[in-house]
Amino acid sequence: MSFRKIFILGAGAIGSCYGALLSRKNDVTLIGNRTHVDAINSHGLVIEGEIQGKLSVKAQASIEEVPPNSLIILTTKAQDSVRAVTGLKPLIREDTVFLVLQNGLKIKELVQRAVGQKVEVVRGLVLMAAEFMEPGKIKFWNGPTVIERTKTGEKIKALLKESGMKAKVTQNMEREEWSKLVVNCVINPLTAVLRVRNNEISTASLREVRHGLVEECTLVAKAEGIRFEHGLETEIDHKIRSYTNYSSMCQDIMKGKKTEISFLNGRIVELGKEHNIPTPINETMVDLIRFLEEAKK
Repeated sequence: MSFRKIFILGAGAIGSCYGALLSRKNDVTLIGNRTHVDAINSHGLVIEGEIQGKLSVKAQASIEEVPPNSLIILTTKAQDSVRAVTGLKPLIREDTVFLVLQNGLKIKELVQRAVGQKVEVVRGLVLMAAEFMEPGKIKFWNGPTVIERTKTGEKIKALLKESGMKAKVTQNMEREEWSKLVVNCVINPLTAVLRVRNNEISTASLREVRHGLVEECTLVAKAEGIRFEHGLETEIDHKIRSYTNYSSMCQDIMKGKKTEISFLNGRIVELGKEHNIPTPINETMVDLIRFLEEAKK
């Protein structure tokens, strides 16, 4: 066992998947909302999809103590990251490691500032999918976790693979972050506005919208020093056709929750203004999602 204890902080759909799979060979505790925690403690965690079954996983509503040599996997929404880790500052140790898995750019830096420089923070990206069906029940589509190449990153990759998960390390996390951001900026707002599964936005009628979003994102990325090869729009179109899940943003809108739009299309809009690059389609997506968020209040 490479870590004495693993906490999944923000155990919704994705976090519960990580916790369930890691718990087969590690001491894992899910930290989630009370209804989800109570359901897991009463009946176990039910998983459907590529992996099926009922797992007995420890779950609680908060972290009361952080033992030595603990790994905290952060799977809260991006906007909740700093608040979640700041509350742990009295508990964390110098040998505590955070694995930050949220969407968006520069999330690691936000978390690092919040916990202090003495604590190691490792960046990771989730390329799997999950749906929260009901408290204590999730649906899972397998996919890799991309982790920055450090000594601890290699250790985490081995930990994930030992638990039957797909994982790889990268020396260019910034480019990986941007690659995922562009895909998210297409899928998340469109599926949330239309209330459809990801593959349903692959229709020809939305082609110009999809490609317009990609074009704006890649122009901003270029200004930030990240270049994508020609044909990214077609590559993303191909990916989307195979994604049969509801996006996290779509799930949030359907449940009346605040979304990560500020960290996705909203970030593109902000950077576009800094570089004097127009981003009207991304701006429209931000406005539509914020309207839907306000309508649920």
